[in-house]
Amino acid sequence: MQKDALNNVHITDEQVLMTPEQLKAAFPLSLQQEAQIADSRKTISDIIAGRDPRLLVVCGPCSIHDPETALEYARRFKALAAEVSDSLYLVMRVYFEKTPYHCRLERVN
Repeated sequence: MQKDALNNVHITDEQVLMTPEQLKAAFPLSLQQEAQIADSRKTISDIIAGRDPRLLVVCGPCSIHDPETALEYARRFKALAAEVSDSLYLVMRVYFEKTPYHCRLERVN
């Protein structure tokens, strides 16, 4: 990282992120996880195409910063998903880090 009078003047440290290939090598999926992902993708595709009558619901917390809280949320979400699975297909989405509100660009209509 290069610092000069205009660029990166407030940067004190940097950390290189893992590439997707490194991430996959460090955390390989089990066969069961691969099957679950494939099955979930097929279900979502079937709902969107009208082959599955359920309503697709993608929801989750605004952001999660604590792994324990994330796991507790996921456990409760899974139980709810099982409870309503006849009519709804719940998909949990989550952001693990979120840009502070004052840093986000607002959409102007």
